[in-house]
Amino acid sequence: MPAAYIIVDMQIANMEQYKQYMADAPATVKAAGGEYVIRGGRSESLEGEWKPGRVAMLKFPSYEAAKAWYDGETYRAARSKRLGTTEFFNMILVEGVSAPV
Repeated sequence: MPAAYIIVDMQIANMEQYKQYMADAPATVKAAGGEYVIRGGRSESLEGEWKPGRVAMLKFPSYEAAKAWYDGETYRAARSKRLGTTEFFNMILVEGVSAPV
């Protein structure tokens, strides 16, 4: 079963309030078997017109595990703390490729 990745592009408008979300979200990711691969940091567009804000990437053992995390009560509670803290928050779920045998 291939891993799955959640990719987020956001622009934080209220960092102090956003820190409440950041304090809770990592524990929900870990409890669901996920991990942060990218959480902020330097970025630049190499091709195209995408101008990302803050980028995050999470890795989960499967697509289903990532969906269960997103739809679960613990992340829903953390997510509610993020409301009104960003100018935009785009999130996609992508299934990875199976490793060759």
